[in-house]
Amino acid sequence: MGNRITIPFGSQHVALPEPIKFVFQTENERITSVEVDVGYVHRGIEKACQTKFKYTQVGYVVARVCGLCSISHTLAYVTAVERLMEVEVPKRALYLRLIVSELDRVHSHLLAMGHTAEVAGYENLFMQTFRYRETVMELLELLTGNRVQYDYACIGGVNRDVTPEVAKTLKERLKELKEKCLWIKDVFENDLTLKYRWKGVGVVTKEMAKEFNVVGPPARAAGLETDCRAEFNYLPFDEVGYKMVVRKGGDIYDRNLVRAYEVLNSIEMVENALDSLPQGEIKVPVKGLPDGESFVRVEAPRGELFYYVKGSKKLVLDRVRIRVPTFANIPVMKELFIGMDYSDVPATVISFDPCLSCTAR
Repeated sequence: MGNRITIPFGSQHVALPEPIKFVFQTENERITSVEVDVGYVHRGIEKACQTKFKYTQVGYVVARVCGLCSISHTLAYVTAVERLMEVEVPKRALYLRLIVSELDRVHSHLLAMGHTAEVAGYENLFMQTFRYRETVMELLELLTGNRVQYDYACIGGVNRDVTPEVAKTLKERLKELKEKCLWIKDVFENDLTLKYRWKGVGVVTKEMAKEFNVVGPPARAAGLETDCRAEFNYLPFDEVGYKMVVRKGGDIYDRNLVRAYEVLNSIEMVENALDSLPQGEIKVPVKGLPDGESFVRVEAPRGELFYYVKGSKKLVLDRVRIRVPTFANIPVMKELFIGMDYSDVPATVISFDPCLSCTAR
């Protein structure tokens, strides 16, 4: 009989400052079973959206689900309502939504990559990655007025246009940022220390990704060609150079590289969108009340984000249902841990870029 130890990971852990709790049973430091608790910060946002707030206000409420991907939550909600009410959004507004959405993906992915570098003990790379992420935060503030929780999209369009001066600044700084992100990508791809630390660790096979319905970068790193940007027509990604990034390793190394290449593609899409920004209105008036059901899937930085809304000609919706990517990825994480050395747990968890603010909302 080996040395059996119970090890709690969270709800607060130095590697993961998010309130999720894993309880590992180990034998000779190898994990034999795990229990997961994700319910520490439940805030009742869905209930509030269908009891306290008018449907025109809900977009601003769901932006508070998460500070990192607030535009994804608002975008999913307003798109679901627009489809329900048959609102035709101006093309310029769709392009502006795409620009903010992809900039948000860049800063979120850089955060995830920097965090993974920190867990691997690569403090300098962590600091550099966060330093370059700061550029994106400044651009988002310039464009939307806020560093986080932008309140940019609204039912019928967007709340703020981009001026020629802001567009010029965005393009100049994106050019600088692309060079820095190319350097980061090269480090994550070619550094021997990182390769030895991450290659073959925390492997999600393509079969596992299918069986457990894995979403986002972890799915694409496992070879699964799934991305709401390619599968659902909610923004004009095909007009600005979208490319799906897919790898086959399914390990920590490939999950980081998927994010690194997606950062470069997102910058390229934002540049193309700014160059071909349509003229016209940024918002149309919305009349009537929502009646019926609608659902939307959008690609948040962590993967598929699902929104369902139901209305019955009232100012307050009957139902608002949200499914977030981290919730979808927890089952495969649990499966992955069985048989793993406990020392690999922190890096594996962080490589999934979990968000409990979204999950427990």
